[in-house]
Amino acid sequence: MLTGWLDYHRATLALKCEGLTDEQLRERSTPPSTLSLLGLVRHMAEVEQFWFLAILDGQDLGEDGIYWTREDEDGDFNNVDTADPAADFAVWRQQIELARAAAAGLPLDTVGKRERRGEKVSLRWILVHMIEEYARHNGHADLLRERIDGATGE
Repeated sequence: MLTGWLDYHRATLALKCEGLTDEQLRERSTPPSTLSLLGLVRHMAEVEQFWFLAILDGQDLGEDGIYWTREDEDGDFNNVDTADPAADFAVWRQQIELARAAAAGLPLDTVGKRERRGEKVSLRWILVHMIEEYARHNGHADLLRERIDGATGE
């Protein structure tokens, strides 16, 4: 059930971005926010990688993320003006597949190999958190998409 709901929310974010031009995907909400649909996709690629590869699987991902750096911790949102949406969507889809592979066959009570802020978290906790993370950002995506072209709904 948890992986089903997570996949539902992953698909919902993709649906919110469907049929838009590169410029529309990069379009910001309202100043001073840097929120955009493309930024949400890039952010979720980072989130997938962090929770499933770094925390659950214990991989060392280096000091910087896919899009963020120590100098620009919001690079996933800030640096979309010249970003390639097709490439960024490919990275997001790749991180989803890597996340699925990291969790495949593990019991929900499996504890991540790394701690989060000094606390152990289980795969169950990660899945519930990811559902919450996508659900929250899909709410943002609803508003962004409606602002861009009036489209609403799931």
